Amino acid sequence: MSKSFLQSVTSTGITAIAAGFVIATLLSNPLQARPIVRIDGSSTVFPIAEAVAEDFQIEKRGAIRVTVGISGTGGGFKKFCRNEIDITNASRPILHSEMEECKKLGVQYIEMPIAFDALTVAINPRNDWLASITVAELKKIWEPGAQGTLTKWNQINPAWPDAKIKLFGAGADSGTFDYFTEAIVGKAKSSRGDFTASEDDNVLVQGVASDVHALGFFGFAYYIENQKKLKAIAIDNGDGGVLPSAQTVRNGSYQPLSRPIFIYVNAQAADKPEVREFINFYMQHAPELVREVKYFPLEKKFYDLNLEHLNQKKLGTVFGGEASVGATIEDLFERERQQ
Repeated sequence: MSKSFLQSVTSTGITAIAAGFVIATLLSNPLQARPIVRIDGSSTVFPIAEAVAEDFQIEKRGAIRVTVGISGTGGGFKKFCRNEIDITNASRPILHSEMEECKKLGVQYIEMPIAFDALTVAINPRNDWLASITVAELKKIWEPGAQGTLTKWNQINPAWPDAKIKLFGAGADSGTFDYFTEAIVGKAKSSRGDFTASEDDNVLVQGVASDVHALGFFGFAYYIENQKKLKAIAIDNGDGGVLPSAQTVRNGSYQPLSRPIFIYVNAQAADKPEVREFINFYMQHAPELVREVKYFPLEKKFYDLNLEHLNQKKLGTVFGGEASVGATIEDLFERERQQ
């Protein structure tokens, strides 16, 4: 290019050339037109979804994008029922109100259990007075009437310190909040309000880890990933304290805080090749990826059944709009099989 030509190009011309280059680059880049699988919802289920999404995108060499957000189970269902996402992560079954909202907007769904979680009640490792807690004591701490009145450890048990309890728990849009309150207090969303709440389990982990007088609850994966700075409490449901573990989840003894976790697939979106490919990949690789992120995988027959339901477009839920506290792994399979 000659010097005289360069001198003759105006700033407007330079802008036009640059714009043309950008447009040509965008048009020639196939990544800009990649199909997208959109996922949102539960922070509890997020580690599984993230692991599956990463491996799937690697296998597809970037030909399909997968986005995974965290807005809590309730927040995810709101987006899902507005047809804004293809898949929602859920740490409890879909509720009556969400079923009605989806119905109003014509959104149909396929329910897929993908793992079991041991919802974990954790304390700071420097807490030397508590190893086990009864369901009745947990209810005493978390029920609505405790707000502003039960504020110290020794109000639960006189042998415990005369020190203020710092409470950390899932936010109101979280399925973990719904499940915990139903399992412990006896009614979903029935809780004291004077605690640090978040849909992000990492916030809760950091809160408990930073205060010797703290107590909180969140998914097992977040506990196990941070077990050097947390201590799990054994839950006594009448037969002595039981700690969360693969064994106690499988044998049904970790009650009432052992629970199935789910994805819900938009039935219309399931017709899109990228969504169908993603679900097939998910169910084929779920056992190792669920285990990798420290949850408890289901047997292969569950994942095969999920694919059968996908192919047959089996719509709806087997839970009737309830959280279904206390469901064991085998209970879950029988429900899903008979759908």
